Parts: sequence; structure tokens; C-alpha cells
Amino acid sequence: MHGRHGKPGASSHYWAREIARLGHAVRLIAPDYVKPFVKRHKNDAADAEAICEAAQRPTMRFVTIKSAEQQAAGVVFRARDLLVRQRTQTMNAIRGHLAEFGMIVAKGPVHVAKLVSAIGDDDTDIPELARPILRLLVERLRLLDERVALLDRELARRAKEDADAKRLVTIPGIGPITATALVALAPTTRTFKRGRDFAAWLGLTPLQRSMGGKQKLGEISRMGERTLRRLLIIGASAAVRWAMRKGSAADPWLAGMLARKPPMLVIVALANKMARIVWALMARGGTYRAPATAK
Repeated sequence: MHGRHGKPGASSHYWAREIARLGHAVRLIAPDYVKPFVKRHKNDAADAEAICEAAQRPTMRFVTIKSAEQQAAGVVFRARDLLVRQRTQTMNAIRGHLAEFGMIVAKGPVHVAKLVSAIGDDDTDIPELARPILRLLVERLRLLDERVALLDRELARRAKEDADAKRLVTIPGIGPITATALVALAPTTRTFKRGRDFAAWLGLTPLQRSMGGKQKLGEISRMGERTLRRLLIIGASAAVRWAMRKGSAADPWLAGMLARKPPMLVIVALANKMARIVWALMARGGTYRAPATAK
């Protein structure tokens, strides 16, 4: 069974469980691994032939079938992602509409508050025809803020109750939301032989292209679970900004990387490192211990 967009379809895990109950051995394959075996134009017969051929490859990687409980645990993250996107869209709409009336503020959610205040102020130069509609957008923005905050509290509660999430929070750059997401969305550690494979599954390793015996590293592959990749990138970005403010005393490894590489490359490298640490803690237990610095 396979789906679209780099991972099995929405109902693949459900049907895998149902078919397994009938006594069959079920294997899920990511569509990216099936595509190279399609010999002609896409159609149902060509897809079926490609799936059969891919499934027989001895080195083929299969997707671990999720239980209903695992899928239920992931609903909160899908819902939160949707609400965050809607909130960003609403803020951009408010920003765009007020720019038409000469009201421009710096980028970032914190600056939108100035625009919200201007909409509520009857003395501002906003046409009366537009003001009621803009207030509807402000009301929607506040509602989305409340809903996102509600989900954040739920995730914080889950992080306190889950033993694995508690251990993952000890890793610098990983907070309750990321820790809970890793527990809910990541496959079992048995799926990967080592942390490097887990980081590759997340799409945090560079694409490799070779020609004439020469290898060239490109951008990160962006395969795997995009929610987890995004959360790790956000956490790594915060850690890098903190290290840039604190200097070499914060983290010698980060300081050395920042001295040689652009910040964005350092962020991706740190996210990769965090992913490998996550796999190690999930596979072997224990909590994160910062490496001892040389004196």
C-alpha cells in the first residue's frame, strides 16, 4: 500500500490494520520509493506493477503501521498546524489591508498589535466602510490565538505525563511541544539502525548528487515528517540565536560552527544533531547530558 506526497495516504494505516486483522502481512511503502519503478505513464496498472516490484527489493524501507492510539495522539498537532496557518493568513490579511491606507508596521506577530489597536481606534484614518470588516478579522485573530493557546496547554499537560517526553525535554532546543510531537509522530526506534537514519528520515540531511566520481551536497531532502522537521528547525534556530548572544561560553560546538559557517547552515546542522540525540534517548533510555568542556 502506498499514498501520495512522500508518505502513505491518510487512510493507509487504517486499512493496514483492518487487513492485518484478516491474517495478512501488510507493508506500507512511501510513494517516493515506488516512483522509480513506474515504467510508463501513471495509471492504476502501472502503479500496481511498480508497488509489487518495489516491495520485492531486499533493501526496501517500509513504513511502520501506526495504531489508532498513535494516530489519535497526532491529531492535536495537525489541528495546531492548521490553526497556526490560519492565524498567519489572518495577520497577513490585516497587514495587507491596512497597508492600502498607509499603515505599515514591521514584520512579525508582535507588530500586528499596533494594527489591531488602529482598527479599534475611531480616530485613525481608516474608511468607515472598511472598519467593520477589519474588526471581523481582528475577532477571528483573537479566536485563533485562544484556540492555539488551548492546544499548547494540552500539549504541555501531555509532556508532563509522558515519560519519554520528559526525557526529551532535557535536550537543549526541545520544548514540551516538540517533545510530545516526537513521541506521537515518530516511528519506533527499531525502524532505524542509528540516529543518522532517523535524521535522514526527517529530511535533515543534504541531498547528494554525484557525477564523474565527484559528490556534491545540496539542500536538505525535506522527506519524512514535515511537522517534526519544522519543530526541530525552530528549536535549533532559538538555540543558535541564544548562542550568538552568549558567545563561546554558551556552547563551544555551536560557537565553533558559527565562526566557520553561515547561521542557517548551523541551524540545520544543529537540528540534525538534535534528531540523532533524540533517537539515542528513545532507543537507549536516559536523559541528555551536555558533553564536558575541556579546561
